[in-house]
Amino acid sequence: MDPDPAAIPAPVALVFDLDGTLVDTVGTRILAWLAVFEEFGIPATRELLAPMIGIDGRRLARDVAEAAGQPLPAGRDEEIDRRSGEIYESLNRDPQPLPGARELLRWLDEQAWPWAIATSSRREQVGTSIASLALGRDPTIVDGSSVKHAKPAPDLLLAAADALHQPPPGCWCIGDSSWDMRAAVAANMPPIGVTAGAAVTANVLRRSGAAMVLNTLMELQVELHRGR
Repeated sequence: MDPDPAAIPAPVALVFDLDGTLVDTVGTRILAWLAVFEEFGIPATRELLAPMIGIDGRRLARDVAEAAGQPLPAGRDEEIDRRSGEIYESLNRDPQPLPGARELLRWLDEQAWPWAIATSSRREQVGTSIASLALGRDPTIVDGSSVKHAKPAPDLLLAAADALHQPPPGCWCIGDSSWDMRAAVAANMPPIGVTAGAAVTANVLRRSGAAMVLNTLMELQVELHRGR
């Protein structure tokens, strides 16, 4: 059971994951990873990859290779991660915002509520997805190339809070993966799970630390509206 939402302190700012949280791209991410591992001759399956989406890409490459009994030489994880991003960009031609994403972000701006995007993806991989949100301004984005350690380390989220000039405990972290939830816990931010675009279940999010799990961002807007 989720705790009473009233027991979670109202946020002063919000930090969103991108893939699977704002934009319905998890399936495309999985296809890109399957393709790159095929290129590099490393066995991988959709079932193996799905719960890994959202983690640092270099770690994902190492974990999949080790699961296949093919530990990577130094630097190969970076090579695989970068190539996966190239394939992803070639596939991610018409990404769709998840239910309520555009409306929520526009409403947050109308309410002068600070928010940012913190994604493990590299900056060159996010442009198409950001454009699909049709925002009226360039959002604050902290990407995987901005920090030494991406999710589940707290670095991305802490950098996002810093960019918003807000204390981490006052920032809700909204994400669709266990890695988002774990990073939020490590950053001392309330973790809020959303399942609409997730590759994992609500129970996985809860076990990873989610303080609340919602079906869509429309439900998140309702919760936030109650706090205003």
